[in-house]
Amino acid sequence: MALTDVAIRNAKPGAKAIKLADGNGMFLLVTPAGGKLWRLKFRIDGREKLLAIGAYPEIGLGEARRRREEARELIALGKDPSREKQREKVRARVLAADTFKAICDEYCEKRRRDGAKGWAAATAIRSEYLLSLVCGSIGKLPIGEIEPADVLTAIRRIESKGKLESARRSLQLAGAVFRYAVATARLSSDPTRDLRGALTAPTVTHYGAITEAKKVGQLLRAIDDYEGSGITKLALQIAPHVFVRPGELRHAEWSEVDLDGGLWIIPAGKMKMRKAHHIPLSRQAVDLFREVNAITGPAGFVFPSIRTRARPMSENTVNAGLRRLGYSTDEMTAHGFRAMASMLLNESGKWNPDAIERALAHGDTDKVRAAYHRGAHWNERVEMAQWWSNYLDQLRKGADIVAFPGREAV
Repeated sequence: MALTDVAIRNAKPGAKAIKLADGNGMFLLVTPAGGKLWRLKFRIDGREKLLAIGAYPEIGLGEARRRREEARELIALGKDPSREKQREKVRARVLAADTFKAICDEYCEKRRRDGAKGWAAATAIRSEYLLSLVCGSIGKLPIGEIEPADVLTAIRRIESKGKLESARRSLQLAGAVFRYAVATARLSSDPTRDLRGALTAPTVTHYGAITEAKKVGQLLRAIDDYEGSGITKLALQIAPHVFVRPGELRHAEWSEVDLDGGLWIIPAGKMKMRKAHHIPLSRQAVDLFREVNAITGPAGFVFPSIRTRARPMSENTVNAGLRRLGYSTDEMTAHGFRAMASMLLNESGKWNPDAIERALAHGDTDKVRAAYHRGAHWNERVEMAQWWSNYLDQLRKGADIVAFPGREAV
């Protein structure tokens, strides 16, 4: 006869355990100590087994019966409910340990060592910083419990400080972490997929760059008169000749620079496009590097931090030097030396545009074409590097109008 709530409440313990049957293998075990425990007896693979369903009154009669039917459904499918219960406990422990912060760390480590597609050092530092802003809000939460509203709240905190681009990029990176969790079977779906369009779009701003020949000459003369740190001055003087990305310049190491051969090779791990970049050095660039070498060489960073030689100079050093010279961010930035070279080299009409693109280390999605261009334009790039430095010298002299010099002047 099936149990009732009244019968269960009135059940009294005895000297021995008492079983009160409810049907379909389930019974209430009343222990001598007064405990009331739900148990389900079942057979699977010909063996009799016992499943602990829970204790009364925490698990009432209705809930116990619901759990009994769930167990019977598993048995009908040939599954052992006791084993499934253990698996669920293990799964719950794993999910509890898989916090957003833990998976963030795992994802970042993977991206650092992701072969040809891995993050460059500067990218890794920036990405990990942006993810740390998100972790401040949801880092301790199990990733399986995070909902879109939780992520949006975390991103809104960044956005509320006026950091619109950081908020946008943080959301992208958080989405990458969630998708990594999906790919590694720890999450069913990415909660950021429904947040597209939720943030205020940042205004696209271009790097300040001087591209008029006369003003370039004025800038070069101002740099020569710079009265701040000697290392910063040399970095400012070298930047126009090599027009690399600011991070590539400040992370330069002496082991990468061959002054006798006039060549600087930036390893793939430091490049945005994850390909080694060969930079031919003009005579002027070599002379400037030799000046730096006398101060910071022969090993380590070419431009070390003022606090420790174990780190490169700050990412703000060159820009701060330009501000000290009186140039605003709208007028000139460290990144602007690239735009300066690109504009004037193309305007000269003397160089193959593909050679200029290779000099700027812009990627080519066509691998065959890219491989061809690396080889086909090397000699032209060597000649162009010297021509460019000669042209900068002419601009530095201060003529109001500077004609483009011929290619033979190398």
